[in-house]
Amino acid sequence: MTFIIAIDGPAAAGKGTLARRLATHLNLAYLDTGLIYRAVGMKAKREGLDPVKAAQMLTPDDLKAPDLRTEEGGQAASKVASIPDVRAQLLEFQRKFASHPPSPAKGAVLDGRDIGTVVCPEANVKIFVTASSEARAERRHKELLERGESSIYARVLEEMRERDERDSSRSVAPLVPAPDAVVLDTTKLDADAAFRAALDTISERTRG
Repeated sequence: MTFIIAIDGPAAAGKGTLARRLATHLNLAYLDTGLIYRAVGMKAKREGLDPVKAAQMLTPDDLKAPDLRTEEGGQAASKVASIPDVRAQLLEFQRKFASHPPSPAKGAVLDGRDIGTVVCPEANVKIFVTASSEARAERRHKELLERGESSIYARVLEEMRERDERDSSRSVAPLVPAPDAVVLDTTKLDADAAFRAALDTISERTRG
């Protein structure tokens, strides 16, 4: 039985940074499941494919595409993630990674939007990372500017709210905390404080 940590939450809440740091600190394998959906969304867009077909044809090389981390990639991911057949195609891949992580890891950290509720409901620790939409939009706006991309805060905020609404209201695997997840609000926390809070949660859950 591998040790699984599920990190869920909306865009720009800090879950990716936290999940990668936890994986490194605890010597666990890491999977950014959102990247899989970004890859499918952008592959479908670039190659003119039906999203389900793009999911079926997905290869590891597709996860290395340079445009996946863009705002366009995030919007594309949100759209294809609402398609049941796309989710079904990618669900088994994620579960296999969690139950049989790459050696020598004895467990895995997965971050996404439905890890604790759908992908790995048996996860040992579930953390739902969130923050106000304003704080998340500011972080994403700053990130885009630092990458040299053009960005307007008001537009980022509007798109963030639209995506939140789409992700939380979809009929398949909506973005909600698992009943047994610990909610971590990072609105006023920096990365170090969020990391310490997560480690405390993991310690409490494993001790219990």
